[in-house]
Amino acid sequence: MNLRLLSIAFVVLVIISLSGCKLTQHEQSLFEEMGGHSTITKLTENFVDEISRNQEIFKYFARSDVVRFKQKFSEHICMLSGGPCKYTGDNMVDVHTGMNINEHDFNLGVELLINAMNRSDIPHTTQNKILATLVPHRQDIIYLE
Repeated sequence: MNLRLLSIAFVVLVIISLSGCKLTQHEQSLFEEMGGHSTITKLTENFVDEISRNQEIFKYFARSDVVRFKQKFSEHICMLSGGPCKYTGDNMVDVHTGMNINEHDFNLGVELLINAMNRSDIPHTTQNKILATLVPHRQDIIYLE
């Protein structure tokens, strides 16, 4: 009888222990949430288009190699969003030193990126997450003479 009670108690403890466990689910990366490579490609194209149509910002890109910019921008967004890419470009300080980008132009660039994300059908909650990955780089972009 004691053995039977002990067995029942053991089974009850196991059931209670297991009920607190939940199945592990794959947590979606920001890269996956935004739609992966295809969305990053669309975002990059839309961002370049936004830049090309804004003379205030275009001056910073007038001498850029557009093909290289697209490749490095895509790699950077892919890497920052947890995708399978490695960023192979120069660091942000080296890229932006000498441009002397001011606060207004930086904010305008962010606005153009938001326009590009809207045109790429990226949901606003995902846009906010993307922007949050870029925030730490702000200090590496503005006021670098």
